[in-house]
Amino acid sequence: MSEWDLRGCLIPVITPFGRGGEVDEAALRRIVDYLIEEQEADAIIPCGTTGESPTLDHREHLRVIEVVLEQVNGRVPVIAGTGSNSTAEAVEMTRQAEKMGVQGSLQVSPYYNRPSQEGIYRHFQEVASSTSLPLILYNIPARTGRSIEPETVVRLAAIENIVGIKDASGSIQYASALMEALRREGLSFHVYSGEDALTFPLLCLGGMGCVAAVGHVLGREFSRMCRLVWEGRLQEARDIHFQVLPLVEALFCEPNPAGFKQALKWMGLPAGALRLPLVEMSEKGKQRLREAMVALGKARPEDCT
Repeated sequence: MSEWDLRGCLIPVITPFGRGGEVDEAALRRIVDYLIEEQEADAIIPCGTTGESPTLDHREHLRVIEVVLEQVNGRVPVIAGTGSNSTAEAVEMTRQAEKMGVQGSLQVSPYYNRPSQEGIYRHFQEVASSTSLPLILYNIPARTGRSIEPETVVRLAAIENIVGIKDASGSIQYASALMEALRREGLSFHVYSGEDALTFPLLCLGGMGCVAAVGHVLGREFSRMCRLVWEGRLQEARDIHFQVLPLVEALFCEPNPAGFKQALKWMGLPAGALRLPLVEMSEKGKQRLREAMVALGKARPEDCT
């Protein structure tokens, strides 16, 4: 665990789809370059929630990872989303991603099955034993139906190649309890914010950065906010937090990644369509997003049509 030192703004990249519903590889490559060159991503994460991974078949899933690896070309780490609610499937996808050359794996807690804490522990233990890749756990109880409790995270943190957690619980109380439990045990473990509106307070608790979908629009701001907190310049970091918060909330006012694909289109980038069951933003949602983007200078009114 001590060798893992990835900090900052890790961006879970969207998956652009073409008019026929296929993965638009050229658009994906352009988005990857944009995230690294313009939004200063510290890592790229393909096939996460923001990448609409539940709608990708296995062939597409692995191809998206391959395209991202090719386009990144060693500029930043690639952390592949290879989790599943099937332990055997998570093991197989992770092994294949490792062979492709990724630098780590994001592993969502088993969804739908609603396993016990012991089941959650054994699931991640099995995946970790099948690979040498560093694994980042992904706690998002609103989607999975189960939280990875702090005590379970402490047990998992003792496994050598489980190096961190993306906390999308939406609860600062949970984050605080988790960090205290890890501190009490003297464990070196990276906690990343997975709830973009709560990144600033989580950083203040000792977070190592964020896995931030808003990095598609606010990557530079979130990267700077991280570094300001680590430098002890809290007032400046707090100013960024409050400045960007209305746009963060607008980007999530409808199911992810509808807001991000709409924002990117308004910014002149090839975001592509959504796959069912996700649909494009409503007119009400677009209006809220339009106002927030224009207010922050992220788009011009004439571009947001």
